[in-house]
Amino acid sequence: MPELNLPKPPKFESVEDERLHRKQRLAAAFRLFARYRFDEGIAGHITARDPELTDHFWVNPFGMYFGHIRVSDLVLVNDKGEVVEGNKQVNAAAFAIHSKIHTARPDVVAAAHAHSLYGKSWSSLGRLLDPLTQDSCAFYQDHNLFNDYTGVVLEPEEGKRLANALGPKKALILRNHGILTVGQSVDEAAWWFITMERSCQTQLMAEAVGKPMPIARDTARLTYTQVGSHYMGWFSFQPLYEMIARQQPDFLN
Repeated sequence: MPELNLPKPPKFESVEDERLHRKQRLAAAFRLFARYRFDEGIAGHITARDPELTDHFWVNPFGMYFGHIRVSDLVLVNDKGEVVEGNKQVNAAAFAIHSKIHTARPDVVAAAHAHSLYGKSWSSLGRLLDPLTQDSCAFYQDHNLFNDYTGVVLEPEEGKRLANALGPKKALILRNHGILTVGQSVDEAAWWFITMERSCQTQLMAEAVGKPMPIARDTARLTYTQVGSHYMGWFSFQPLYEMIARQQPDFLN
């Protein structure tokens, strides 16, 4: 079988180029979240660490519809929750959650959280996902459960508890709340959220009609290495970026 010439994550000649790339990917991720109806009023946020000011992150303006967000709308927040670039407010929950995750996980460039329908439905069960399908094996032994709910996350200490619960994993199920994913790129974090939401939907549907047959542990571990890597998370996002860039190019403004 000939070796495939697959695309590779970009490398940048300047920090300005890398910053713009992350912001473009972030705006695209919001458009995709709107397309997949992950929005729920004012809830939800995706963040991207700034490549130069690494204790700062870019985030969506509080109360702005995901489907309207452009690169120029994104807000830069420092480690104290202060807006240092942009003229819009930031969701206090976004800062409380994401600031602690970015602090605890230097490897994380982006984190995504939204109150998506199937993610929050599954979260009410207080369980991890089972390896029921090839796609859900991306999370096999690589997601955790925050088995508590104390209201809207507004305090930094609560954000720290969430970061501790996430640990070194790629995803977290927040009981009675929803799901959260992280990645070494915006592309990866956004893709993990999209496919985790679908994995929640798949398991809910399967359990509604019968007793699903999980994939055997050894096979699930093997499949994880095939579909759950950082590269596969990044690569899986590329067709979606190309689609949204062709259909809604205004997000690049």
